Amino acid sequence: MAPVEPKLILLFSGKRKSGKDYVTDLILKRLGSENCCILRLSGPLKQQYAQEHGLDYSELLAASGYKETHRAAMIAWGEQRRRQDPGFFCRFATRGAQQPVWIVSDARRCSDLLWFQTEYPSQTRCVRVQASEETRGDRGWRFTAALKTYAPSPKQHLSAGIDDAESECGLDGEEFDWIITNEADAPALDKQLENILLLASHHNS
Repeated sequence: MAPVEPKLILLFSGKRKSGKDYVTDLILKRLGSENCCILRLSGPLKQQYAQEHGLDYSELLAASGYKETHRAAMIAWGEQRRRQDPGFFCRFATRGAQQPVWIVSDARRCSDLLWFQTEYPSQTRCVRVQASEETRGDRGWRFTAALKTYAPSPKQHLSAGIDDAESECGLDGEEFDWIITNEADAPALDKQLENILLLASHHNS
């Protein structure tokens, strides 16, 4: 089923454990599933990676040690796919979307933003979810740096990092339409999301 032309696309990005899923799930509850849908770019990545490597797709979707074990290799594989076709996962994720408002919960790279901004220039808005390292640490985050995997040739050294990889840092310094601070001492999320919800409500019919 081909996707319906969306009226609004909200691209969410943020560091690990910043609470992107929590914020996007909150918006979905406010707008209703008949009006909006959540699209995850990591979903097709994990599905294709599981198929090609004989892994359990449902476990890769879960917040589990299984996913963390395969995360670095999966990121490297995903980067290779994107170099071959920057829009591969974006096109896959939007297949069959029928609601007027699309929420992309895990934009990570400039190529993700560029694809949506090129395909849907008038509908796309970018939202950044941020939280301090202390708060993210309380939620279970620990910095994971790049590890060098040595191959026979120095040119074949592979970086297997997570928190210093493009998947975490690719959108640092970008400009966003809204920045949401997901902290205990920040303004209530409902207040911070007020303008986003008003815009989405205007486009959901």
